[in-house]
Amino acid sequence: MATAYVLINCELGSEESIIDRLRGLEGVVEVHGTFGAYDILAKIESPRVEALRETITWKIRKIEKIRSTLTLMGIEGQA
Repeated sequence: MATAYVLINCELGSEESIIDRLRGLEGVVEVHGTFGAYDILAKIESPRVEALRETITWKIRKIEKIRSTLTLMGIEGQA
């Protein structure tokens, strides 16, 4: 199972609507609002790394009012 953590910066006041949209995406298993440099943390899982990349690139990053993302890919086999 491929895992990624996506740190998200969004426009002020759009956090709740983006969190709701993220929760509706296939592969998104956790979403948390955060304090600090990023506004939202999302955990994404997929059986294939390519499917994970597609979700991040074509679904998450295209959500309106997301300004930027930082993706941290998990290393398979390290828990």
